[in-house]
Amino acid sequence: MSLKRTIENVGIDLSETIHKNLDAFAKHLMKWNRIHNLTGAKTRTAIDTQILDSIWPLTFLPERDSLLDIGTGAGFPGMVLAIALPETECTLCEPLRKRAAFLRFIARELGLKNVTVEAKRVEALEVRPYTLITSRAVTETPTLIDWSRPFVSEGTQMLFYKGEQVFEEIEGLDACGVELISRDKRNYLWIKEASKC
Repeated sequence: MSLKRTIENVGIDLSETIHKNLDAFAKHLMKWNRIHNLTGAKTRTAIDTQILDSIWPLTFLPERDSLLDIGTGAGFPGMVLAIALPETECTLCEPLRKRAAFLRFIARELGLKNVTVEAKRVEALEVRPYTLITSRAVTETPTLIDWSRPFVSEGTQMLFYKGEQVFEEIEGLDACGVELISRDKRNYLWIKEASKC
């Protein structure tokens, strides 16, 4: 089944331009990955799976006008969300230079005016508020919350893409409006009131 059909089947409605850009992103990642080893996803099927994993929260997330993705890696979830949300201003924070170079290439190649790539650690970013902070496979939840605090204002939400260990990491977060949404082996930790964490 094509990536487009798979995305449509989970109820996400995207324009033809967005579908074309997601396909172009996947093709470029395949090429760059052969040389630069940007991600463990080596096949088109594996990359499409990571794209769907990244984009699936659009089935429940409200609209956000700005996004900070901590540790974007090869683009999951930050670049995928930036492609899918062209009206959302997206800052992709990725300290590894070869990955940051790939992200910048994609932003230029696809004409993504909503993307800023920062090739630095999150602690070195200019402090400003975001309405959504995301991260996938970077570190444990308490550390992610600590890193995120300087960028949180009233109304900021966090969305962390977690595995099985998340259940041990969410104790004491009740005040933050936490919702845990599971799909396959992925747990999406949605923190709706980040300013209370």
